[in-house]
Amino acid sequence: MSTATPQRTGVVGARVRRHEDDRLLRGLGRFADDVDRLGQVYARMVRSTVAHGAVVGIDTAAARALPGVVAVITGADLGDIPPIPIRLPRGDEPPDCLQRILPDEVRYVGEPVAVVVAEDPYTAEDAAELVTVDYRELPVVVDADGAPPVARLETGYGDVDDAFTTAAHVVEVDVEVGRHAAVPMEPRGLVAEYDPATGRLQVWGATKVPVFNRGVLARMLGMPAEQVRLHAMDAGGGFGARGEFYPEDLLIPWLARRLRRPVKWTEDRAENLVALNHSRQQRHRIAAAFDADARLLALRDEITHDNGAYLRTHGLLVPELTVGMLPGPYRVPAYRAAVDVVLTNKTPCGTYRAPGRYEGTFAREHLLDVAADRIGIDRAEIRRRNLLRPDEIPHVRPLRALGTDVVLDAGDYPALLEAALERTRGWREEVARLRARGRRAGYGFAVFLEKSGLGPHETADVIVEPSGRVRVHSGGTSLGQGIETALAQIAADRLGVDHRQVQVVNGDTDLQPFGLGSWASRSTVLAGNAVDLAATAVLRRAREVAARMLGVAADLLDHVDGGFEVAGRRVALGEIAAACAPGSPHLEPGAEPGLAARRVFEVDHMTYPYGVHVAVVDVDPGTGHVSVPHYLVAYEVGRAINPTLVEGQLVGGVAQGLGGALHENFHYDAQGQPQAVTFVDYLMPTAAEVPGLVDTLITENAPSPDNPLGIKGAGEGGITAAGAALANAVRDALGLPGDVGHLPLSPPWLCTLADSR
Repeated sequence: MSTATPQRTGVVGARVRRHEDDRLLRGLGRFADDVDRLGQVYARMVRSTVAHGAVVGIDTAAARALPGVVAVITGADLGDIPPIPIRLPRGDEPPDCLQRILPDEVRYVGEPVAVVVAEDPYTAEDAAELVTVDYRELPVVVDADGAPPVARLETGYGDVDDAFTTAAHVVEVDVEVGRHAAVPMEPRGLVAEYDPATGRLQVWGATKVPVFNRGVLARMLGMPAEQVRLHAMDAGGGFGARGEFYPEDLLIPWLARRLRRPVKWTEDRAENLVALNHSRQQRHRIAAAFDADARLLALRDEITHDNGAYLRTHGLLVPELTVGMLPGPYRVPAYRAAVDVVLTNKTPCGTYRAPGRYEGTFAREHLLDVAADRIGIDRAEIRRRNLLRPDEIPHVRPLRALGTDVVLDAGDYPALLEAALERTRGWREEVARLRARGRRAGYGFAVFLEKSGLGPHETADVIVEPSGRVRVHSGGTSLGQGIETALAQIAADRLGVDHRQVQVVNGDTDLQPFGLGSWASRSTVLAGNAVDLAATAVLRRAREVAARMLGVAADLLDHVDGGFEVAGRRVALGEIAAACAPGSPHLEPGAEPGLAARRVFEVDHMTYPYGVHVAVVDVDPGTGHVSVPHYLVAYEVGRAINPTLVEGQLVGGVAQGLGGALHENFHYDAQGQPQAVTFVDYLMPTAAEVPGLVDTLITENAPSPDNPLGIKGAGEGGITAAGAALANAVRDALGLPGDVGHLPLSPPWLCTLADSR
């Protein structure tokens, strides 16, 4: 038998062990702080202690005099370096809202004002404490409500005013989401080394979008981009915040070039809590108009978005995502939303896992619960009547999100809701039993729509070595999400080899200079399809070379076990790669040597996964403590490359979402001083607070038609509706007639809510 169809190994869709785990579990991972270069010195930031003030003077004499200090740098030493640019600009961002490096006017506590370099990190820290800064304090803005916005984003469609005028029911809530952040396990770190002989600058640790960061760094330093090499490292979590371009990403390479010595900087946790992007802080005044049958006529929302001190690398992206995605998976005939973006004297905000959707999903889904009770309809039924049906998909919505049109590509939203409710039927019965014993138990759920696979493109190389091993050079980066494993599975499945023969290298700007990085749940969708295209091209060429090696027509070859066979004769991929060496008689005239291909996958629209979160809570009204004995995430992923990785993403997302819903909150006093600068005050959930078993229901019933593999991203679905589901469950437990007011549902606030009943 002969066939031109490649043999698949079946590894796509299999629960193979993560490639990353072997080195990480044996302590062989390589993080930024593990990098040491010969002759390196250590940097320590001097950070602002006031929320808003003009820098009148900086006294560095005592620090410079300390033995072991190599340099003390202030803004005056930097010259005319431009501010940090926005990575995804809309074009309407006010230019005076960008952050400068070591400015003469500070706008939040924790902003760098100077940097000390010493022979060891302890001396650097001691010297930083000797730097004194004279500030002329300026007015501080802490509350975004009532402050003048720097931008107002408005979007919508349909006749909203008429719908609200003629509606049988109008329901409105006023809810807020508190300020919280990614807080990755590993704080940031950078090592930079400059070679004066070659003019080459290398940086280790800028994981997430290394190609973009390389371009920004090169422009700010006035260097050719090809003279800058960024090495992505292992990272203890990213979640949207870690790996963006911060002031330190310029300062450490600048120092390395200036001092002609490698410079190392590792952030401590106190710095991380005030310097890394915060997120989430929004207030929603959201209303819905319904007809007499509880069908949505219109949705409107007035939002205030507190972005902190600057428009940092994400610009207006989070507010845009909020209003662009807020209608979710529902049939919304008319919609209007406006968001006022306000700058305050707090740590700047950016993205954090499910940016804009966590906030918008909470507001919308909580509104629907309140509306169901006021109209007198079951909370599930109000969703059944308003969810888009399969025959309405694809659904073109006249909105924009991340610069692309919103086209809901494939799905059956009602079916997944029913599956989630059926899976948790016993939970509702348990809630009834707990209530019969006098407990304040509640059952809540929320339906959500996500986005993933943002383009416009991603690039991948697939290279077969004469040994038979396969290398993949990806533009994605490894932030703990398992991208090395997923891409290896895709390449192995296409080439017909064991996935353990595939080595994936992510985020090296020399090896893959065209990558756009890992963010927006795009890695597997974009990089995975790029790998598949490149592997297909490699296989096509391998077949042609194998045909010449075996002296037969290419279409007579069978692709079996990572090689090609005909009439009992066989050549393996490694042998074919060796036959592609220069001078080989099997290499076609004029052909490039090597068995390799680089391919770009391009896409115009995002793809839209979706799901349902269900939670059971047990509330102690006396202490305000909330326990979560049961939690489910039902999620449509299109196609799961590795179901275990998808489950891991969902479970991890739940833990983070629970933190933001019940515990985590950055708060400030009237002078803009942060009140949560350690884990004593910023309350991260521990294993005791996270449900012992987060149940998952992964479906693959709606593959995306927008990419050949049918993939939808899985990185954010575990967190998107966590705030909404938990708020709805707590509201149910307390029997509240109205809304819960705000997240997090802290113990003092819950006691207040319980007393209000």
